[in-house]
Amino acid sequence: MKQEIIISGFGGQGVLSMGKILAYAALMEEKEVTWMPAYGPEQRGGTANVTVIISPEPISSPILSSYDTAILLNQPSLDKFQPKVKNGGTLIYDSFGIMDTPTRTDITAYKVDAMTTAAEMSMMKCFNMFILGAYLKIHPIVKVESVMKALRKSLPERHHHLLPLNEQAILKGMDIVTPLHLQP
Repeated sequence: MKQEIIISGFGGQGVLSMGKILAYAALMEEKEVTWMPAYGPEQRGGTANVTVIISPEPISSPILSSYDTAILLNQPSLDKFQPKVKNGGTLIYDSFGIMDTPTRTDITAYKVDAMTTAAEMSMMKCFNMFILGAYLKIHPIVKVESVMKALRKSLPERHHHLLPLNEQAILKGMDIVTPLHLQP
C-alpha cells in the first residue's frame, strides 16, 4: 500500500531524522521510497518538514500537493498542512505543540502525548520515536525491527547506547496514541 506522508514541526524536534529513518526502514524492506526535506536556514527553532513516500510500486514524483498522512508537531504546521490531508486521510499531532486542535471531520485525527511522555520518562532525545511509534500503530507500513536496523545504520556509533531507549519510545508511542473523535 502506498503512503504519502508529510512530517512537520520545528527544527530540533527530529522531523527530518524521523522521515529519514522511516524511509530507510522501507528501503530495507525493498519498498520504493522518496525522502524530500524542506527547512529554513535555522538549525533549531525554524520550521522543518519532510515528505516521505513509501510504495510497493515505482514512484512517479516526490512532489505532492496533498497527503495520506500528516504528522504535525506544532501549530504553524497544523495550520499549513491540515487542509492538505486527503479526504479519508490521517492526521497525527503531538498534544503539547498544538493549541487549536484539528477540526476536519472528513479525516481521522490522532493525538499523541509524546512531549509530555518523553519528559515524564526522561527520554527527550527520543521524542520523535514516540511519534514514529504512534504512526506505525496506525499505519504499520514497516516493521519495528526494520526501524531499529535503520536507526543502527543511521545513528553514529557513539549513540548506539540509545538504541534500547529508542525502541522503548517506539513501543510506548504505540500505546499512547488516541483517536480524536470529531463530529461532522
